[in-house]
Amino acid sequence: MPRSPFAPSFWRSPLRGPWLTSVLGVVLLGGITVLFVTGLLSYAAYNPDLSPVNDKTPDKGVLGFYLFSWPTDPHWLYRLNQGVHVTLGITLIPVLLAKLWSVAPKLFTLPPARSLAHALERISLLLLVGGALFEFVTGVLNVQLDYVFPGSFYPLHFYGAWVFFSAFVAHAVLKMPLAWRNLRRLHEEKTELVSPNPAPPTVSRRGALWFVGSGSLLLFVTTAGQNFDGVLRRTALLAPHGGAEPGSGPGGFQINKTAAYAGIDPGETSEEAWRLVVVGRAGRTVRLGRAELLQLPLHSSALPIACVEGWSTSDQWWRGVRLRDLAALVGYDDPPDVFVESLQRHGAFRRAALRANQVADPRSLLALSVNGEDLTPDHGHPARIIVPAAPGVLNTKWVAKLTFGDL
Repeated sequence: MPRSPFAPSFWRSPLRGPWLTSVLGVVLLGGITVLFVTGLLSYAAYNPDLSPVNDKTPDKGVLGFYLFSWPTDPHWLYRLNQGVHVTLGITLIPVLLAKLWSVAPKLFTLPPARSLAHALERISLLLLVGGALFEFVTGVLNVQLDYVFPGSFYPLHFYGAWVFFSAFVAHAVLKMPLAWRNLRRLHEEKTELVSPNPAPPTVSRRGALWFVGSGSLLLFVTTAGQNFDGVLRRTALLAPHGGAEPGSGPGGFQINKTAAYAGIDPGETSEEAWRLVVVGRAGRTVRLGRAELLQLPLHSSALPIACVEGWSTSDQWWRGVRLRDLAALVGYDDPPDVFVESLQRHGAFRRAALRANQVADPRSLLALSVNGEDLTPDHGHPARIIVPAAPGVLNTKWVAKLTFGDL
């Protein structure tokens, strides 16, 4: 038996063939397209062209052509988008691995290039396979909160997605007609994917598809629950925010960063020390303690927390001062953009910007309490931002300063 993967007879599985590869390819065609679109929407939700602090890919150039002002309706928009993006991505892992396994012989075909066109095709395959592995690996690591890759996740995943999807589209355009013909054929043609010396079969190709589908279903069941509360969350065994709710009581729902991790000094957030600085038109400045904020008109909003890692909570009942009312205190009848600064010492998004439409929404609050009780330190005491349909990192905790004005 040959020991080199460059020999066609090295690959002996009787399962490999155009039909199996085509079925897996069609599934990936739909799934990866949804992943790419929801990924772009996720990035747009940060409003990266509003302010440099929101923009984690400043050199994107024309790749940001699609960006738009992220809406506040429906209030569960980001929760749905990111839940689909992350859950679908993890669910597709067995399909991707099966697809790569099914075409492995082609990656070792000799000679490496029979013509210029063949050489370009092989290069596109390297970009396709490398891009797929890069995107899925960095995505899974981010979901698991394991930031072991060099640099920031945002630019790595964003630029990697464009490289991968470009190669994916080119490959789909070239191969989709052939894949469709393979699916419709009653008899499979002999190609380089079919082993010239197959081993005895131990499972049918349809059985192999059931195996791959079962793997995807298992990953779905052990991931999707992080988008819900209660019993369903406990099924999310592969997600850091699965399992029981953290703590108990009104503040017993998920967080990413604790006050200790963010470097929040309890002395700075005490009633005596903490003051919210609000800056507005012509430098007009107001300083408000919690007691003074509680004297202002208070409003309630039922809004979830949803994060880029794919986890989210159900609607929590927030109460506080409307952002547009704070803008009015410093001279703005029509709410403008706002620049939010936190007491947080380190980490991304300790400063963030919100668009005027987000400030103007009556559900957008500087929240002082949640579910009937004061915010806990880990949930942003003494005050935090809560905005409908916004990524969790834009709902800044431990707010110290709000600067209203066009950004």
